[in-house]
Amino acid sequence: MNISGIVIKGDGYGRKIGFPTVNLDTQGNHFEVAPGVYTGEAILENKKYRAGIVVGPANKLEAHLINYDGDAYGKTVILFINRFIREYKKFNNEEELINQIKEDLKLC
Repeated sequence: MNISGIVIKGDGYGRKIGFPTVNLDTQGNHFEVAPGVYTGEAILENKKYRAGIVVGPANKLEAHLINYDGDAYGKTVILFINRFIREYKKFNNEEELINQIKEDLKLC
């Protein structure tokens, strides 16, 4: 499955903990993907990146593009969702979250 959208400003939390994400404005894009974490790929400015993709509550969609460190705001990103890794969940603390993200990205 693929989903495209314009990169919008998120809350900056991913960047704060060392895993910046692109947050997609999916208004007008209807997609039925269960909340969770997925492996995938992203195309941004005609370049392909491996990606860890998070589908959150209310179809919030964001992705960490591996080895991307530019400014994607306002640009179109196409995400290709490949494989389900785990369910979406809240963590007890930041350290648990960071450790889980590291494990998730190993699968990407």
